Amino acid sequence: MDLGLQDRVYVVTGASRGLGLAAARELVADGARVVLTGRQQDRLDAAAAELGGPDRAVGLVADNGDEAAAERAVATAVERFGRFDGILISVGGPAAGPVLTTGDDTWRGAFETVFLGALRLARAAAGRLAEGGVIAFVLSSSVREPIAGLGVSNGLRPGLGMAAKSLANELGPRGIRVLGLLPARIDTDRVRELDSLAADPAAARAEASARIPLGRYGTPEEFGRVAAFALSPAASYLTGLMIPVDGGAMHGL
Repeated sequence: MDLGLQDRVYVVTGASRGLGLAAARELVADGARVVLTGRQQDRLDAAAAELGGPDRAVGLVADNGDEAAAERAVATAVERFGRFDGILISVGGPAAGPVLTTGDDTWRGAFETVFLGALRLARAAAGRLAEGGVIAFVLSSSVREPIAGLGVSNGLRPGLGMAAKSLANELGPRGIRVLGLLPARIDTDRVRELDSLAADPAAARAEASARIPLGRYGTPEEFGRVAAFALSPAASYLTGLMIPVDGGAMHGL
């Protein structure tokens, strides 16, 4: 199946590793070009080199909490590759901890990066996208079901999901699609870090795997393929929906 990604240009944030990099790999494998953003130049350089170097991928140091970062990322896509077709907004997970004992500073910091930073990126993208463009948010299964020990994520992700739904309504008349991706237990550094917080990390992973109908964690590649499809013209009639990438772990429809 041809996804129609040849020579299309996407910004992928949080793309020096994890789910962002996995999505970028699949986009480039199908012919797209990408601007990768992240906080560490060396990791971005390594990721861009892996994806084929400056003809296919460039790295841009940017912090989603920086108010100027969103416009800079989108402008870089146009300047380097001559066009801009969409964005995958992936931000780091907020600190673990329960709602009751998480302080105001932690909530404020997470809101600035996870929530407001993501909306800035979406607004910047919307200002440059033409008909056929796409904005996709990497959210979390916490949009639909709370995750034990992740109070901040449980608080912010559902609101961001609803903002994405609202954007789909606002941008639909312009032919721009807006989607959310809801990864659950994907085998990334972030998820392994969360497992490591348990008294017995191996037991925690085994227990979590047993609750997944497919009986295992997903791979970053599996997530990346879903993301590439969602961003592609092959998904041109999909908008306003949240797509679980969870092996069946979420219980609702």
